[in-house]
Amino acid sequence: MAELSRFRGEFYSCLTARSDGLFELADAVLCGDGPVRSLAELSLVGEHRRGHGGLYAALARGEIDTDRLRRALAAVPLPRAADGRLVLAIDITCWLRPAAHTSPQRILCHTYGRGKDQHIPVPGWPYSIICALEPGRSSWTAPLDALRLAPGDDTATVTARQLRDLLQRLIAAGQWQPGDPDVLIIADAGYDAPRLAFLLRDLPVQVLARMRSDRVLRRTAPLRQPHILGRPPRHGGEFVFGQPDTWGTPDTETVTDTRLYGTALARSWDRLHPKLTHRSAWAAADGTLPIVEGTVIRLDIDRLPSGATPKPVWLWWSGIDATPADADRLWQAYLRRFDIEHTFRLFKQTLGWTCPKIRTPEAADRWTWLVLAAYTQLRLARPLAADRRRPWEKPSPPDRLTPSRVRRDFRHIRPATTCPAQAPKPSRPGPGRPPGRKNTRPIPRHDVHTPPKTQPAQRRTKKSATPRPRRTG
Repeated sequence: MAELSRFRGEFYSCLTARSDGLFELADAVLCGDGPVRSLAELSLVGEHRRGHGGLYAALARGEIDTDRLRRALAAVPLPRAADGRLVLAIDITCWLRPAAHTSPQRILCHTYGRGKDQHIPVPGWPYSIICALEPGRSSWTAPLDALRLAPGDDTATVTARQLRDLLQRLIAAGQWQPGDPDVLIIADAGYDAPRLAFLLRDLPVQVLARMRSDRVLRRTAPLRQPHILGRPPRHGGEFVFGQPDTWGTPDTETVTDTRLYGTALARSWDRLHPKLTHRSAWAAADGTLPIVEGTVIRLDIDRLPSGATPKPVWLWWSGIDATPADADRLWQAYLRRFDIEHTFRLFKQTLGWTCPKIRTPEAADRWTWLVLAAYTQLRLARPLAADRRRPWEKPSPPDRLTPSRVRRDFRHIRPATTCPAQAPKPSRPGPGRPPGRKNTRPIPRHDVHTPPKTQPAQRRTKKSATPRPRRTG
């Protein structure tokens, strides 16, 4: 209770303008009955003592000290793995706004499943969110940072800067001290793991990310033979994910029996690196490109809970000389990355993150930080909540309550915590626009940002009867 009250007081101090309205809006999100459908309905929640006009004014003209709020999120107790290390997962989720023609800085966001198994680009605001993961089977995470990607941003560069700032805040808050295990950063295949590891090489971090199944890596260059002229080779033989004859003998191999996936076979190969070229993200690099070595782990399982045919998972770890215990720990840590998907679903379906039709991206950022602060309060109130289940729901142990069930009891926890928001002052509504007068200042419309085309469109050719396998360096 003391930790929850302390965070609520610090959260109120981060609200520098329209603080009372923003604070009560966050409480309305936490104390509402059922999922959040619209902002107007939040103004009817008893914990929100202001009208809907003050609610919209707080989002439109309020201010939040995001740097201080980021430090407050880094100072709360964080979950840790079994060996005591921090495990951070990073991913991008999109706030889709296809019909918001008056909203600026929209980007084409790739979505899956809106058509018939197709990737359809939809305009919206993409947000890069970092969460600390819990060990074991749980849908809880600890959101620590959110950053909206602006048009023209390079994902790897922005992500590396975001992770660097977060790690510096965690170190300043005492979450990591010299002698502790390195922080493990987990990402999906959309991130360039070797580039992230290179940009964060001066920090106590390790990068673990999934790679596509068509990648081609290189081994360490062989020793230079005497009396050989010419430049020594920088890369060794190829390691093609789709060609087992190029793998060789794995350095480690472990077999684990799991409840959901059956037998899990994990094999690892040490000191593999991609062959970098002066293209894409490395186009601006000067001189010789670096060699970023790591460990490749292949995971094979017997079955999937959905009944679909399982496919092998390829992982790349920025460390080297992995032991069998390391390989087993890493693939299990990667599976915990999918807990962040439960957090995104709670944000959108229960807390109503993408429900409001907000026009400006600045107001969207304020609403995003309110949702993150509300979720953090749910996590801190987790040991205090009672199971207020529906008559048709099964009872849950106190330590296994989901975020939605904790939210049901937050209305009863809130009176015992700090509530610094002041009562609203009586006021009269403004005169508004005179009757019969039209709005003579139309809102400007903004186009959707599309990335520039680097190569001209090529003519389609007839598919070969024996197509070559895809190879991505």
